[in-house]
Amino acid sequence: MNSGPQSVFRALADPTRRQILLHLAKENMAIADIADRFDITRTAINKHLTILEEGGLIKSEVSGRERRNSLTPEPLKSAFEWLGYFENFWDVKLSDLQREIAKDMKEKKETDQ
Repeated sequence: MNSGPQSVFRALADPTRRQILLHLAKENMAIADIADRFDITRTAINKHLTILEEGGLIKSEVSGRERRNSLTPEPLKSAFEWLGYFENFWDVKLSDLQREIAKDMKEKKETDQ
């Protein structure tokens, strides 16, 4: 149900969901396994998993009597590409900052002499 970067950003907006993704990056897990790692209810974990699934970042598969959740990182690419557009702006700003720092250091060195 991934609708591009917006649903991915919504899924990533919450720190608990980001932590869940980190756990799922290491291993596939059932809801109970995930809930054991957090100090919130299983119902709350299930809501977080639903949002992650809506963002396309995880998928759930039935395995016996439980649902195993796994990471599907491909949708992160759309968010990464969207953020990548702004990388040039940061490069310019960081270059400007570096230039100003160097200028200030040179001026300070000259006044110290």
